[in-house]
Amino acid sequence: MKADTNDSITRPVVRDLNEFDRASGIWLERIIFNNRPALLLVCVFATLFLGWHALHLRVNASFEKMLPSRHPYIQNYLEHQDALRGLGNVVRIVVENKRGNIFDKDYLAVLQKVNDTVYLIPGVDRSAMRGLWTTSLRWTEVTEEGYRGGPVMPDNFDGSPASLGQLRINIARAGVVGSYVANDLKSSMIVVPLLDSNPDTRKPLDYATFSRELKRKVLSLESPSVGVHIVGFAEIVGDLIDGLSQVMMFFGISAAIAGLFVFAFTRDLRSTLLLIGVSALAVVWLLGLMELLGYALDPYSILVPFLIFAIGLSHGAQKMNGIMQDIAQGTHRYVAARYTFRRLFLAGVTALLTNVVGFAVLMVIDIPVIHDLALTTSIGVTVLIFTKLILVPVLLSYLGVDEQAAARRLQAERAGEDRDWVARVWACLLHFTSSKWAQAAIAVSFAIGVSALGISQELKTGDLDPGAPELRSDSRYNRDDAYVKAHYRLSSDQFVVMLVTPPGQCNNYATLIELDRMGANLRQVDGVKGTASAADMVRLATAGQFEGNPKWLSIPRDANVLNTALADVLADHPEMVDQRCSVMPLIAYLGDHKADTLSRVVASAEAFGKAHSSPERQFVLAAGSAGIEAATNIVVEQAHHRMLALLYAAVVALCLITFRNWRAVIVALVPLLITSVLCEALMVVLGIGAKVATLPVIALGVGAGVDYALYLLSVQLNLQRAGVPLREAYMRSLRFTGRVVALVGLTMSAGVITWIWSPIKFQADMGILLTFMFLWNMVGALVLIPSLSYVLLRRLGERKREADQAPALSSTATDV
Repeated sequence: MKADTNDSITRPVVRDLNEFDRASGIWLERIIFNNRPALLLVCVFATLFLGWHALHLRVNASFEKMLPSRHPYIQNYLEHQDALRGLGNVVRIVVENKRGNIFDKDYLAVLQKVNDTVYLIPGVDRSAMRGLWTTSLRWTEVTEEGYRGGPVMPDNFDGSPASLGQLRINIARAGVVGSYVANDLKSSMIVVPLLDSNPDTRKPLDYATFSRELKRKVLSLESPSVGVHIVGFAEIVGDLIDGLSQVMMFFGISAAIAGLFVFAFTRDLRSTLLLIGVSALAVVWLLGLMELLGYALDPYSILVPFLIFAIGLSHGAQKMNGIMQDIAQGTHRYVAARYTFRRLFLAGVTALLTNVVGFAVLMVIDIPVIHDLALTTSIGVTVLIFTKLILVPVLLSYLGVDEQAAARRLQAERAGEDRDWVARVWACLLHFTSSKWAQAAIAVSFAIGVSALGISQELKTGDLDPGAPELRSDSRYNRDDAYVKAHYRLSSDQFVVMLVTPPGQCNNYATLIELDRMGANLRQVDGVKGTASAADMVRLATAGQFEGNPKWLSIPRDANVLNTALADVLADHPEMVDQRCSVMPLIAYLGDHKADTLSRVVASAEAFGKAHSSPERQFVLAAGSAGIEAATNIVVEQAHHRMLALLYAAVVALCLITFRNWRAVIVALVPLLITSVLCEALMVVLGIGAKVATLPVIALGVGAGVDYALYLLSVQLNLQRAGVPLREAYMRSLRFTGRVVALVGLTMSAGVITWIWSPIKFQADMGILLTFMFLWNMVGALVLIPSLSYVLLRRLGERKREADQAPALSSTATDV
């Protein structure tokens, strides 16, 4: 959209509304301001309609939406999902006897109650559930009379010393110490695979409800003598959703801080409340649209309302500042609103479109939850185009601003007394339009950027901490996870390699040997605690056929012996071989899921698979929680630089359209680039990896940070093209938009810095990074724009100045 040709900072003062030409301005301005009542009526109906839908917005998360579904690892997992039950979305419940071991009647009664309670919770895959009280956990032995076996829990268990002794024997026979029974025999584990949907409602599993049921029915069984530890994706999501109530408290604190900053700037309570109200209105519209479009609030998208509120407040503050300056000079509030619309609409639209593009490029990260984040944020910013660029000026055309507050602001500006420290800051910034200061600023910025670039090369992809990095290290979940890892070999961090053969061909000696070799190969990798596969079970079953003779702890070449052993494995451990005898998973239990650990395991498994796969057998990666996370890390790493390239390409295109000057594009772009590199360096220093939760921060920071340059440069270039020298143009740009640039930078930073105290760790990380980016984008815009402008733009408007000076010189010569 082309700006009004009469667009400039200074416009005629119109005190009497009858003197204003309502037909002036571009067509959009005329439609908006000449039909204000109809526009406000539409807003009222939209607010009632979308507000009602916002009240019905669900809060939930989805395991499937966390999967990078197009990655080969995930495609392999989904293709063989039926054969990998228990190796995907699983909850592990550990019941601990704090006053003894598991061979205690009262403890086992509580364990049975936990088992039966969990079994009845909707969403549990009951047929695949396994623990001491499930019949699927079995023991087998071979005697002189033949095979014997049965459930680990004796059929006639009555809590007597004899039945407890039998249970002890069965546990030893089953070899479940370290997996379903703790190494110290003081706790036992129930493995609970989950279904994708609730079988009662046929709807996607509601993790919030499931987690609440676990806490209400299972954690309530804790006592001074019995402890319960729960780990798994569903429990992480449940804890995150529980923390959302505190997140909403931070939203209120952010709004209050923003309001205080705006009020301190304007000293006008009326316009401050209006800005905050319209910002909140944009959030309500967004939440209503999300419900209409079938979205739910999840632990990632819950951050979107914060961002929409903060971005909206920045654009609203720009409009209010322009109207306040015009009203202070005596212009009628209706005319002042139209003047401000003319001056800032194009820059505002460009800034918001840049935000939309910045969020939209997140779509290159092939993870559905990030797609949802990108789409919902883009929808929210699109809403801001209407609420901030149109609704705020219209409302201010009715309400205006406090004339005394506006007069005080104008008087302070003219007297240069806008607080002593502010005057000194502005005077200091003007120095950057001179050669010495500009060159020094560029040199220092270049040195900082190069140093940060070197540090950012150490940025790792993935989690850098054990446990659930989404939560605090001292959270209950991470304490439970630490307990499980300390007492069990059966780690919750499972990396699964699948050996795939044609149907009915898994019972081949060469195939099992290769599976066994893969396990041995992975056990040599640092971070792997142990492995389990059908090859290990076949060894035990073969020895069992020969009275447990350790000489037979091997994979037999004889087909009959091998088939018998494999049949035993299929009966007692159905998760190790599928019914079609075509998929055999090899489970590597990891000490953690840190980025380095996953990288080592992936590299080793891929190298072995590539060297040992054949047409008869294929090693394919990957399943298990760690396998899925490894695929996610790979997708994030591949998308990182591609996302940044697309983001900056979009910023360049939009800035070029706005400024129509390639040098101005460079001036706007350099501060953003330096801030992005500094942000990555800060992530390295703070030990934050590039992952699903943090990668969007850079896009969000660039999308919001470009606003500063757009507002400052659009005014400065407009003045320079009118013949105003660079120093004066920048000074007037500072007076018109610079104060609000500083205000917005501080307000947005103060708003998100409260996230540091959030119980959700990744939100705290985002708070730190966004605060840093908002502040440094602001500082970079205020310092580097005049410095780079001196180098690249100081001659802009030179012909206009010469043309203006020529008549004056001619007149002087004539007079002489």
